[in-house]
Formats: sequence, C-alpha cells, structure tokens
Amino acid sequence: MKAYKGLIYVILTATMAAALGGCDKLDDDRIPPAAVNISFATEDMWRLYGVPATPDYRYFIKSERVPAGYPYAVLTQTGFGGVLLVADVHNEPVAFDLACPVEARSDVRIAVDPQKADAYCPKCHSRYSIYTNGGIPTSGPALEDNYALRRYVVRTGIAGEYRLVTP
Repeated sequence: MKAYKGLIYVILTATMAAALGGCDKLDDDRIPPAAVNISFATEDMWRLYGVPATPDYRYFIKSERVPAGYPYAVLTQTGFGGVLLVADVHNEPVAFDLACPVEARSDVRIAVDPQKADAYCPKCHSRYSIYTNGGIPTSGPALEDNYALRRYVVRTGIAGEYRLVTP
C-alpha cells in the first residue's frame, strides 16, 4: 500500500512540475554521452537481473560489479555513472544514467527512494520522477535548471537476446 501511495505522490508531483515548467525545454544531455550495452540473453536472466514489474529497480555499475553475479562481458558498458533500470507504472522497462545531471560527475549518482517512489541525488538533493514521466526533475536544482536524467533505450533483443539496454 505504501508503494501505491508513493506512486500516486510521484504522479501528482510530476504533473505539477510539468504544469509549472510550462514550455521550458528539459535538458537531458548534461552528462557526457557514454557507451551503454547491457544484454539479457534469456527470459530467465531477465527475471534474475532485470525488472519484471513495478516498482522493481536495479543498478548496473560495471566497474563495481553491481549487481553481484551479473555476467559482465567485454562488450558490456554501463554509461557514464552507471545505469538505473526500473519497471515503470505500466510494467515497461525504462533505463537512466545514474549520474546526477546537476552534478555531472560519474561518481555522484542518484539513488532510488522506495518510500517516495522516485530517485534523488544525495549531493544536490534534486528529485526525479522515474516511474512516470521519464526522468523529469520534480524538485531541487534540477527542477530550477530543467535538468532531466539521461534516458537509455530498453528494447527486445536481437540475435538471440531477450532484452537489451542501449544509448
């Protein structure tokens, strides 16, 4: 029930933020482009390391071997600050770079707040809608400056892959 209330809070906050933002364009290119390639070869691998349903989320940081046990390959890349993979309110997978766009540093990463059903930066305290509205800022310096999270593509895999995360 708490997660459901949290999602309602996020939806209302994001809607208000969008309305207050008017026609201002969101900048989702604040962090440098970086290679992203996370492959889930089978449906079983997706169930183990992916995000099958809302409010599931998972961090992918190759340099730190997060998540533990994920079979990182030579071609696997996890963006600038890492990748946040979430299942949105429609149970669709969505991916964002973990680097906070306000800080624009690979070592300053957003974190998921399950109680509020959003993500936040522990340094600048900006908050972002991750289950609805595609990584838009909802408060803090990111909202003031219109800095959104960099979003990545999650698609059905090709050549025998079940799912694939790419730029």
